[in-house]
Amino acid sequence: MSADRLFRPLALGDHTVQIEFEGTPLTVPADVSLAAALLGCGIRHTRESAINARPGAPYCMMGVCFECLMEVDGQANAQACLVPVRAGMRVRRQHGAACLALREEGGDE
Repeated sequence: MSADRLFRPLALGDHTVQIEFEGTPLTVPADVSLAAALLGCGIRHTRESAINARPGAPYCMMGVCFECLMEVDGQANAQACLVPVRAGMRVRRQHGAACLALREEGGDE
């Protein structure tokens, strides 16, 4: 089923910010989630499945389904539906499972 009929662009209003999506500058509303901003700009998928590279897109818009995982400012596994848009953020689609560096916990020092 195509999602084209489910989403339509809204008027941007007066308060907008500039973000970068995969190298392309976008002007988006300032007071929305990253997922909502990207959907409003016509971007229909935000990640690719680690199992079969199937495109994934924001689904629940409340942080439950993890379909909107993206790389935000170099940090993988950000849930775009929970990240508020801010000026200058750099966003990329997440391709497959992201490797996360484990931080070593320090002892009492």
